[in-house]
Amino acid sequence: MTLPRSQLISLNSTPLYHCVSWCVRRAFLCGKDPVSGKNYEHRREWLEERILYLAQYFCIQVAAYAVMSNHYHIVLRVDKDTAINLSPKEVIEHWQGMFKGTMLSNQFLADPESLSVPQMTELLKQVEVWRERLYDISWFMRCINEFIAKKANRKDKCTGRFWEGRFKSQALLDDKALIACMAYVDLNPVRAGISRQPANSSYTSIKKRNQSRKKNSKKTILPKVLLPFSDDNQEDITNRYLIHCTLDEYKD
Repeated sequence: MTLPRSQLISLNSTPLYHCVSWCVRRAFLCGKDPVSGKNYEHRREWLEERILYLAQYFCIQVAAYAVMSNHYHIVLRVDKDTAINLSPKEVIEHWQGMFKGTMLSNQFLADPESLSVPQMTELLKQVEVWRERLYDISWFMRCINEFIAKKANRKDKCTGRFWEGRFKSQALLDDKALIACMAYVDLNPVRAGISRQPANSSYTSIKKRNQSRKKNSKKTILPKVLLPFSDDNQEDITNRYLIHCTLDEYKD
């Protein structure tokens, strides 16, 4: 029996989750479809860009991801504390980095003093709704999947469901489980025969980390969206949570 999402995701138990989304029926997410002969490789870039873009605004960090031919894996850490401590202005800025917002939120950003007391009360109610969504994995996955589905259907000039009804999620209860799951995700392209080495697997978190390390020979300078290893450069990374090993130890 399918369990409600509230029973599968409990931030009181753990902020760490492994999520997987599959295309419906024979739909191809990326790569070359051996049946139709069509090549959908360009969608890998769509998905990687979307994941990293959304993670800039959600209070959710990405530990690992891998884009496969008809599904993708992503390992997430929810940063509820950061979301709870955002000011109303910061919540609006986060939300409007992804969406248009409302007339009141736009007016507030332009001139906070221009709102009347009833208007401010109404806006603050909406802000709390947005705040909760900023650390909601279901909202994060929805914003990935709906965007990709609409873009793919537009390009293919078709309609209908692109993804299975629900993404699958698995709780990771400690660092050991986190690192093991990250390795599983990063090795997916190797197991599938897409790549010989994890470091050369396109559209994966391990390749993104290696690219950052090569650009900065001493330490990896990561975007805030990627959960850092203990030896990553922490400049501009405000989150205190670290993966408790170095990148080299992880790769070994």
